[in-house]
Order: sequence, then C-alpha cells, then structure tokens
Amino acid sequence: MPALACCLDAAIIPPGYAHAGDSSLPAPETFFGAPPVTNTTTTTTTSHWSPSLSSSLYRIDGWGPPYFSVNSSGNISVRPYGSETLPHQEIDLMKVVTKVSESKSSGGLGLQLPLIVRLPDVLKNRLESLQAAFDASIRSQGYESHYQGVYPVKCNQDRFVVEDIVEFGSPFRFGLEAGSKPELLLAMSCLCKGSPEAFLVCNGFKDAEYISLALVARRLALNTVIVLEQEEELDLVMDISRKLAVRPVIGVRAKLRTKHSGHFGSTSGEKGKFGLNTMQILRVVRKLELAGMLDCLQLLHFHIGSQIPSTTLLADGVGEAAQIYCELVRLGAEMRIIDIGGGLGIDYDGSRSTDSDVSVGYGLDEYAAAVVQAVRLVCDRKFVKHPVICSESGRAIVSHHSILIFEATSSTAKDTPTMSSLGLGLQYLVEGLTDEALADYRNLTAAAGLGQYDTCLLYADQLKQRCLDQFKEGWLSIERLAAVDGLCDLVSKAIGASNPVRTYNVNLSVFTSIPDFWGFGQLFPIVPIHKLDQWPGVRGVLSDLTCDSDGKVDKFIGGESSLPLHELESEGGGYYLGMFLGGAYEEALGGLHNLFGGPSVVRVSQSDGPHSFALTRAVPGPSCGDVLRAMQYEPELMFEVLKHRAEKYEDEMARAGMERGFAHSFHNMPYLVKSSSCCITANNNDVAYYYCNEDNNNTTNNVTAAVGDDEQWTYCCA
Repeated sequence: MPALACCLDAAIIPPGYAHAGDSSLPAPETFFGAPPVTNTTTTTTTSHWSPSLSSSLYRIDGWGPPYFSVNSSGNISVRPYGSETLPHQEIDLMKVVTKVSESKSSGGLGLQLPLIVRLPDVLKNRLESLQAAFDASIRSQGYESHYQGVYPVKCNQDRFVVEDIVEFGSPFRFGLEAGSKPELLLAMSCLCKGSPEAFLVCNGFKDAEYISLALVARRLALNTVIVLEQEEELDLVMDISRKLAVRPVIGVRAKLRTKHSGHFGSTSGEKGKFGLNTMQILRVVRKLELAGMLDCLQLLHFHIGSQIPSTTLLADGVGEAAQIYCELVRLGAEMRIIDIGGGLGIDYDGSRSTDSDVSVGYGLDEYAAAVVQAVRLVCDRKFVKHPVICSESGRAIVSHHSILIFEATSSTAKDTPTMSSLGLGLQYLVEGLTDEALADYRNLTAAAGLGQYDTCLLYADQLKQRCLDQFKEGWLSIERLAAVDGLCDLVSKAIGASNPVRTYNVNLSVFTSIPDFWGFGQLFPIVPIHKLDQWPGVRGVLSDLTCDSDGKVDKFIGGESSLPLHELESEGGGYYLGMFLGGAYEEALGGLHNLFGGPSVVRVSQSDGPHSFALTRAVPGPSCGDVLRAMQYEPELMFEVLKHRAEKYEDEMARAGMERGFAHSFHNMPYLVKSSSCCITANNNDVAYYYCNEDNNNTTNNVTAAVGDDEQWTYCCA
C-alpha cells in the first residue's frame, strides 16, 4: 500500500480504447505488401514454461487424444491416423494456416480467415475406429450378427463430408440417415456410389412426397428403410407403396421410458418429440397384419438422447428396446435390425464425467461392448436370432475432423497510461475538484498511506461519483473526468479489486460459427494453436465482430470464465486460436447475424511431402455479395446504383477508384482484413479511397493445391 500512496502523487488518464481492427478495404492490384507474419517468436515470459505445461493447462491431454497434441515448436499438431500416426506424419496446424493465408504472390492461397480446416484422414479413422470397436465386441461376446452403422447427415450436410463418409464407409456397408426431403435426395445420390448393402434410414416427419421418394429409392436398389415417427404415416406408406408397386421395408421408432437428464436428453422418454408408444406400436402391427404386410416390418429404432453420459444408462435403454424388438418378433414381424440411434458422446473437456453435458464416461470400445452385451442378453433369454446392430452416431464421427481457426485482432489495454502523456499534472486534477471531491481525494490518499483497503475503495467510489455528477451538470471537463477515472482504476488495480481479465477482439461471428454456444451454452475446447511453448500470462474472454452483447465467449471447458492467453505482438503478428471438436451441427445451424457469412474451408490430407500435408480443396467463405443475395438483395444492381451515384463526381480518377472499391467490397468476405493487405490511393484533390489487393480477392470457387517446399507452392483452379 505505500506504493499506492506514492502513485497517488501522479494523476493518470484512463485506459485507451482498444481498436477492433482495421476495417478499411484491402490494397490495389499493384500492391504486394509485406510477407505474412509467421510463428517465429521463441522468447517466453517464464523460462521454465514448456509445451507439456500448455497441454495440461488447456486440458489437451484430456480431450485431444488420439488426434491432437502440442509439438516441440509449441504449435498444435494433428495426428491424422490417431494412435497409429507416425511422428513424420503429424501435421503442424500453424503451417497449414500460414500456407492458406499467405498471398498468392508468396505461394499461398490468399484465403481470408476465419477458416475451417477439414481433416478427411481423421474422419476415416473415426469410421474405422467405430467399426473396429463393434467388430471386437461382437467377436469377444460371440454375437451372431454384425454391426452396420449409418451417418445422420443432419450433423453436417456438407457435400464433401457426406461423400467422404460414403467412400470411407463402403467396405463396412456404412450408410446414411435422412430426416427431410433434401437430406433424402442427397443421401440417395451419394449412396449410388456406396455399398449396395448400406442402409438408407428415412427418419423425420413425412408427407406423401417424402414417402414416394423413399419408395423410389428402394426401386433404385438402395437399401431403404422407412421409419415411422408417427402412427398416421403408416397409411401413406401402405397406400403409396401399392400405387408404385414397391414392397417397402418399414421400421418403427419406439418411445422408451429410459431417458437421461440435461439438455441432450430432452428428445427421449415417453414425452419425446418423436416415436410411438406401446399402444401405437401394437396398432401398427395389427394394421400391417390385416394388410398382409407384417413381413415388411423389419427394424426397431429408438433414441435415448444425444451425449449419453454413461454405459449404465446406455445399457438400460438398449435392454428396454431389445425387449420391444423380441416382442415384435413374437408377434410375427420379420425383424432383423435394431437401430440404437445416436447418443455416442464426445468428451469435450476431457474429464470423462458421467454427469455433464460436455463429457462422457466411456470410450468407443466401452460403448460398443455395452450395446452388444445388452442386445445379446435379451435376445438369448427370448431365444431370438441376434439382429443387425445399427447406430446413428453422427456427432462422434464428424466432430474431431473439423477445426475452426480464427484470429485475435486486438485486446483491451495492458496498462493504464500516465497523465504525463496529456501534459497534465496532479495540480491540474486537484484544481478542478469541488470541496467535497477534494476531501474524498485527501481521505483516499490518507487511507492508502495507512493500508486501509476497504476505505480506499469507499473514497475512490465517492470521488468518482461526485466527479461524474459534476460532469453531467457541465462543471467538469472531460480531461479531469478521465483523470479521476484513471486514478480510481489504479486504486482498484493496486489493491486487487479490479478485474484482471481482458477482452480479446476476434475476427469471428459467434452466431455464425459457434451457434450452440450462443443458443444453449455448449462448450468446445478453444486453444491458441501456436505459442504454446510460451507462458500465457493473460486471462481473457473473446468478443466477436457482431453488434450484439451476446457475441462473446466467456465460458470455457473446466468451468472457467476466462481463457489463458498470450500478449498480442505490438508489431501486428497474428495470434490464432482454434475451436476443436466442432464438426457436428455448427455449420448447418450458423446464422447471418450482421451478415457475417461462413468461414473459408480447406481440406487437408496427410502426405509424404516435406510438410506432411497437402491441401486438396479450398473454398473461400461467402462474399459480401453472397450474404446480401441470401437476404434477397441483388448485388449487381446495388453496384450499378452506387456506380451511377459515383458518376456525379467530376474527377475521373476518383470515380474509377470508388468503382474498384465497390467491386472489391462485394467480392470480399465480410470479415476484417489485415491492414498489411490494404492500400490507400489519393487523387489530386486529396480524396482517398481504400481498395483490395487483387491477391486477396477470393472469388475462386474451388482450388486444388499441393504443398511443395517453402519457396514453391503449386495450385490449380478446379
């Protein structure tokens, strides 16, 4: 506290406002700019810090295996083949970001962040691991049928994700699940290239058109099953199947009594949104029997809920469903498939907790063993042939393969500037105070000298309020009000009463890219993807670009309300963070708040080249024109209107510069552009205009690229 008393002898000004980033347009075609900043910083704040300490701090040791770790350079490393990945096959995520964001003139793709990195090798490994877990359990338990999964396309409907799953899953007869007409159309199209035995499971609410499509799919030799979500759907199936002369394969979704609590269990139980209760199931059986179609009933489907927390709950639900399955066999249905639905959870925080929405207390092997055992025990007791086990494990398949990368552009000020920067001294502050405020100041100084913490805060608050009242009445200047605010902030900081958490402004829209966090508080691991060999000496929350107070991330895994972060470089070097395990749902659910569109997307595969990876596809994010078009605007017409308006300017150079600026703005992404890629030109009348470097004009739809050495990087337009 004596140090505080000394500080009160020098009045101060308040912290400066942190800039959100340069929102000017990028540079002209002739501007090449400085080379992109790479991760070259090697100094640390504390010499003893290490990548392993960062791995523990960010819980990467818990949620990361077997795909993510921290390498010796302090960067996040991807292990594309899981535990089977060899050291030379690991992919340095920071190298990917550098190559993707580098300008084309420097050998990169010139893509703008935010960025989604897709890892098809990880996707393939997830499919293989899930299949292997069930195959091992089936062998060890003597189960007399097989596992045959489907991917629910609602988790991520991206064309290349679905096509990858069909291709990678073909050896396992892996199929697709659809819940709407457009999903059914894409599933039909994709499965034409898949295994002929792969299931096409048709869930969701259905009308005549949906059912007709599903029956046509069966005519096209796709292994289609129409699952009844509502009892009245049966009449449509029976009627349309007769008209089309297609014998349907029918499933029923049962409403189980088993359910779990929490957000992800809300779709289960007797009052769930979908499914039939026991009376409705019996009526379906009777109606099919009377129509001579009971042999068409071959599948039982159920869904306990997403993120099933424990194998105990899982086994309870599967056991209940297996009893219903056996009863349907007894009633004469030619049952052969039990579809256990989704629910295979993701351990988002690495805690392996059984009472959390962001964790599960089991792995793939334990999950498969619990399912196989529960079905086998019931069927053996009832002397029923073991059914094919099907699951709809979408979240567990696609979550790991997609990483969202975004950049922190600025943060709140590190230190409170001194008042000397304004050329003002203590005398200036004191002269402007009223007698009451001056008394508060003297009492504050006295309390500081005595080390009386609570009294210091009391007088600081009183001083601040008195000066605010004076300012509102017009008796106090903004300079003196700022000095008082800064003085009070210093007091709070000195005695530890101020909030040490900073706000990091990130070039991202939470509503577009992390909608589940905004919607219901779903937590994902968020970690700096580099500098992990350095001590993160700052704690911060993340604030996005949108004009909305909800556009922030202030809750993190582990129950933390802030995230350990590093200081931003004063030279403007990039600071990149990654959100992991977000490959399911986030892209399809993302909105267009403030007309921020989706991120750019790159597909990264492991290769034997010098960088251990190749970029096999790159798609720029939606441009300003794209998101405007989504809201029924016509960008081309808007450009012509602005161009016509610009014609009122007499100076031809100014008019041409404005037109180029408008054109680039419509073609570029809505997100912030680095100032290093921007340029300003001025005409003879000193009227200046910003416009984009052609190198960063991301109008290419698809780019296929292969990584060579650092100096040479080839790519071609697809």
